Amino acid sequence: MDSEDLMKLDQQFCFAVYACAREITKLYHPLLKDLGITYTQYITLLALWEKDRVTVKELGGRLYLDSGTLTPLLKKLEASGYVTRTRDPEDERNVLIELTEEGRALKLKACDIPAKLFEQAGASVEEILAVREQMTSLLHKIHIKNGREEN
Repeated sequence: MDSEDLMKLDQQFCFAVYACAREITKLYHPLLKDLGITYTQYITLLALWEKDRVTVKELGGRLYLDSGTLTPLLKKLEASGYVTRTRDPEDERNVLIELTEEGRALKLKACDIPAKLFEQAGASVEEILAVREQMTSLLHKIHIKNGREEN
């Protein structure tokens, strides 16, 4: 492939990832609308369902979100009754995020979302899991190559 072909939009890896991510997020929209949450709120809750009572900094690192994006999102989750935000008594500079009972209960309502998404994507579970593994591996390589901490 010559350099002219490499500069076409459809040949760009970044564009394929970007466009696919947007389409996948669109598939989530109606599923999450039933729960009254956005995609970013969903991934935040997923992280908290895995590990609760974390700092904003730790949560942001896990989600690849900066505090400017995460803080308003957490305020909305708090207003919805899903999380609490409190100052860490051991270090006042840190804000701790913790699920409420309602936030923990939402997990049961969300547990069928992955299966529904697989069905809507038109790909087999095996295909989707293989792509996820490849993307996770690439992310790991990017972090190693660029000297970043792993999340």
